[in-house]
Amino acid sequence: MKNNIKTLISVCLMATMFAACEFLDETPSAILTPGQVKNDYEGALTAAYSMLGNDHYDSPFSLWPYGTVRSDDAYKGGSGSGDIGAFHFFETSSNIPTTLSETDVLWYNCYVAISRANTAINTINLADDFAEKNARIAEARFLRGHFYFLLKIMFKNIPYLDESVPVADYGTVSNVALSNDALWQKIVDDFKFAEENLPPTQAEIGRATKYAAAAYLAKTCLYKAYRQDNPETHEVTSINATDLGEALKYADKVIGTQYGLEDDFAHNFLPGEFENGKESVFAVQYSGNDGTKFGRVNFGDLLSVPMGLGCCDFLKPSQNLVNAFGTQNGLPSFTDFNSLNNGYANANDPRLFHTVALPGLPYKYNTNRIYEEAWNRNPAYYGVYASLKENVDPDCDCFVSMNPFYANTKNRIVLRFSDVLLMKAEALIELHRSSEALPLINQVRQRAKNSTGYISYINDKINIDTYKDGTNCTWTENFARQALRWERRLELAMEHQRFFDLVRWGIAGEVLNSFYQTESVRRGYYLGASFIKNKHEYVPVPEQQIKFSKYLYKQNAGYNQ
Repeated sequence: MKNNIKTLISVCLMATMFAACEFLDETPSAILTPGQVKNDYEGALTAAYSMLGNDHYDSPFSLWPYGTVRSDDAYKGGSGSGDIGAFHFFETSSNIPTTLSETDVLWYNCYVAISRANTAINTINLADDFAEKNARIAEARFLRGHFYFLLKIMFKNIPYLDESVPVADYGTVSNVALSNDALWQKIVDDFKFAEENLPPTQAEIGRATKYAAAAYLAKTCLYKAYRQDNPETHEVTSINATDLGEALKYADKVIGTQYGLEDDFAHNFLPGEFENGKESVFAVQYSGNDGTKFGRVNFGDLLSVPMGLGCCDFLKPSQNLVNAFGTQNGLPSFTDFNSLNNGYANANDPRLFHTVALPGLPYKYNTNRIYEEAWNRNPAYYGVYASLKENVDPDCDCFVSMNPFYANTKNRIVLRFSDVLLMKAEALIELHRSSEALPLINQVRQRAKNSTGYISYINDKINIDTYKDGTNCTWTENFARQALRWERRLELAMEHQRFFDLVRWGIAGEVLNSFYQTESVRRGYYLGASFIKNKHEYVPVPEQQIKFSKYLYKQNAGYNQ
């Protein structure tokens, strides 16, 4: 799929016939009937796959403004608070209107993708029987599940539209027709069908596999386990053991297969030979030199390139995150990690240097390009760090100039094997089997300890150890939970999961209000920031979409006030 993205205009038009406006009564002349395209199921499926990369820097499918900037891991960046001001509102949990175009476009684009998946399912169902029919339907359902997952963690209350709902009726299905648990189950059902019908490998890199579906099932079941069944609040009322057991079951279906941890953490975030490695369970495929003007580049994530290399210096790692990588006797410093003078001057977890660009050190391991404070666009406002994981060495031919922007063709991993290990560990801890979680967390930490090959120039700043019950820690269930949550933050930092983890655990308000208070000393714009529990856990349903539904859609709790 990586270098063979095709444009199927007829199917794309069929799949994007809805928007926040009235539909025309006339039948569009450029639309093909289902009968005309019934045997072009591959084209319909390719159109659905293509949506994985059809995002924009102000409506990215990676969800970086909502999963990372909205958390304690990063500042928005850019020239100042008014530069894509919507993201500043989410960063500070303040003045969030329901009419933001950024969230409206994200909602719309996700439903375009879902519509394409539904079109692919219907097209495949109409096709003459062929050997891979169920597998092709499974791919479409995997893609549909992926985009519903994004919508669910963002907006919570969303209309569920499957292949039986005509595109013209998309505005007639309520976003609260299903309970929170029932909506999660719909997403589970898509991934379950995919897991049961997809092959373990695919000839074309980038297609979903049985193991990608199993990993997504584990993730969805884990989220579903944390029950929030009151539509007016977002309180975590219980953790369901059956769902945890399902998360465990499907994580185990990935563990022990061809997937595993890379020898070096860095390999997950390098282009070329390292892409689609053993840790990449599912990734968005980008490409260059494919006959298009710029190539299939990472347009949704390009704003994070430092100004010293081009544009635009968004997604700036926070001092809080940098401090969180500090260690004492090789272990995280849970209680006093965030002292104002900690920085990275002392002992650190090696993953810091693969995640954050630090002044005075090589940028993306290139000793001929030293990252400098002068590379920052507004250091007085947003500090002096830059994000590394989604960026590449500018000397790489995968670095693409799109004046004034700079993008790259490196894959973006959606599901990583280390995430699967940590999901399993989390399920075990919440099932009161914390002793079984210890070796899983230590696998991740041991790999981190071994990840020094690219950063030998900083070895004197590294000190990391695994957890040893009775020696350097006492592995109780509460300690295990704290260790697991810390490990997820460090391992997956700047991969846009942090905020959604905090919401799943029911601690977003507690963590972020503490962050706002301490961080306001460093970044004055946090003064007055306040996370309102039972409101800010989710993004408001776009007002444009509520109008499109003729006010059938209901606004999320707290945003009508």
